[in-house]
Amino acid sequence: YKTGDSARYLPDGNIEFLGRMDNQVKIRGYRIELGEIESVLDQHPAIQSSVVAVREDAPGDKQLVGYVVPRTGGSFDVVEARKYLKEKLPEYMLPSAFVMLNELPLTPNGKIDRRALPAPDQNRAAWKDVYHPPRTPIEETLAGIWAELLKLDKVGIHDNFFDLGGHSLLRSEEHTSE
Repeated sequence: YKTGDSARYLPDGNIEFLGRMDNQVKIRGYRIELGEIESVLDQHPAIQSSVVAVREDAPGDKQLVGYVVPRTGGSFDVVEARKYLKEKLPEYMLPSAFVMLNELPLTPNGKIDRRALPAPDQNRAAWKDVYHPPRTPIEETLAGIWAELLKLDKVGIHDNFFDLGGHSLLRSEEHTSE
């Protein structure tokens, strides 16, 4: 049966896995069709076009990133887009970051140039939700741990660990070499 995987035989008889023939990816045990997420994003009234990609900026930490081009004269609100997606997709299919672009990068033959997609800005200023700073020493400690773990400049008391890109397999840098 056809698996969607691409492979080839090596001269020594072993099989070398070359990748997927479609846009299906596997993140934290879930098989995800990137086109399904893009289709839902493209239905959003403020979005002209979108691309979803998997980034692995830190080894072993794959994350979904949504790249969106807003409609002319429209504005894109990350919090509102996340709510929209939550109504239509399971939690594991939600991008952990969004990047707003003026246009999607294209190859000379007109296809999307996925290699030219920029890394997401983890600076909180790019988000439109309101930041509420920690009020107690315990909140400061927890916010500091989350900020370090998620590689963010700051984390507020009303922020959701998972909405910020966190997941159960995420580990801090000091514990990755064990």
